[in-house]
Formats: sequence, C-alpha cells, structure tokens
Amino acid sequence: MSNALDGTVVLVTGASSGIGEATARQLARQGASVALVARRKARLEDLARTIESEGGTALVVVSDITTRAAADDAVHRTVAAFGRLDTVVNSAGAMLVGPFADAPDGEWERMVDINLMGVLYLTKAALPHLVRAAEEGPRRIADLVNISSSGGRVARAGNAVYNLTKFGINGFSEALRQELQPKGVRVSVVEPGTVRTELASHTREELRAGVEAQIGAIEVLRPEDIADAISYVVASDRRVAVNEVFVRASAQTW
Repeated sequence: MSNALDGTVVLVTGASSGIGEATARQLARQGASVALVARRKARLEDLARTIESEGGTALVVVSDITTRAAADDAVHRTVAAFGRLDTVVNSAGAMLVGPFADAPDGEWERMVDINLMGVLYLTKAALPHLVRAAEEGPRRIADLVNISSSGGRVARAGNAVYNLTKFGINGFSEALRQELQPKGVRVSVVEPGTVRTELASHTREELRAGVEAQIGAIEVLRPEDIADAISYVVASDRRVAVNEVFVRASAQTW
C-alpha cells in the first residue's frame, strides 16, 4: 500500500525536539525522505536512527539557520543527498517571554533571528527547488509550512517581541501564498496553542515557574497533535490547499 508522500523529500527545521521532531517522524511514516535540520547533532542522530528503525529514510543536517550561509548549505545538502525538495516545514522557534523593558541584552535578537530571519533565509534558499518539484515532481505540488502560534493571533502582556515575530510569520505566509499559488507551491501556516515542548525551559529563570504553572494548569497539546495537523496539510491532494490551521488545547482560554 502506497503512502501519500512516497517519493518526496521533506526538510524540517527544529527537528531535534518538540514539534519538529514529531513532524519529521510523522512525515517519514507517510513515505517522505526527511532532512533533519537543527543544531544538536546527538539529538538528530537519535531521531534518524528511530526513523530508520521504522522503515524511513533520514538525513542529519547539523545547522544554525539564523545565518544565510547556513540556511543555503542546509538546503544544498538536502538536495545533494536526495536529488529534490518537495516540502519545507519551518518549525525552529524560540519563545522568550517577560516584560519588554526588562529583557536582557540579546533576547529580542535571538527571537527575531530564529523566528523570523531563519524562516526567511531557509525559505529563500528552498524556493527554486519547491517550484521545480511542483513542476516536475510525482505529486505536481510542493508545500511550505510555517509554524506560527496562537501568539500570532492574540497579543498578551509579556509576549511583545514573541508576538511581533509570530504576527509577522502570519503576514509573511499569507503574502507568500499569493505569490506562489500560480507556481503550484502551497503556503500554509500552522498556529499551535500551548504545547508540551522545551520552549518554556528557555524562559528567564526568574519567570520560569510562572510559565510552568500556567502550562500545568491545563491538559496541553502534545507535539504529535501538531504533527498530525501538518501531515494533513502536506498529504492533502493537490486540489486542496489548507492555508491556515489553528490548534489549541481544549482547555486553553487564551
């Protein structure tokens, strides 16, 4: 029995944990060869072994995509290994919350570099290959999926710069969707609510307990829940474009 993504190649950023890791496993199960892009080599190697043990194909690409050269290299290595690129999932992200005026030096820049510039660099490098896949590939369609957040819809005190990056991803995704639709490249944005990932652990130490308490007050989403949504977007027939998916935990009110 064939799978929806047989013969295709997917690149997933942020693949060493959380949504990126779950997405890479899910799309590999759908038949795609998957390039695993992140900074933590040991995590990526563990994930590659897991995917291969499940019958899939994975390539480890250790890269910090917050530089243009690294993003270009990640795409080049993927295409060199697999011969094509059909799908990109921009999942790498940082959420560093707290009062705007109290942010330590470098915190804003880190979020902007990962959440915005990394997406821009990786997308720019991948676009020629996605357009070619839409023209010549087995499915005659290609996909770019950007992971945003409920923070790209609802602004909250203490999230100012995070909101800036995620509102920006939403706007970027919609504008790019309009540009690429005639070329057969679908652009989708997936907006998770609260998910049990490592993001909270990146918060400043003095704020971490409050963030963990908020997360612990409800039954939050799992990374696999978001991976299921991404799989639905990417595996849909070429006549279907799922442009936006907003997924919150049932108990989440914000």
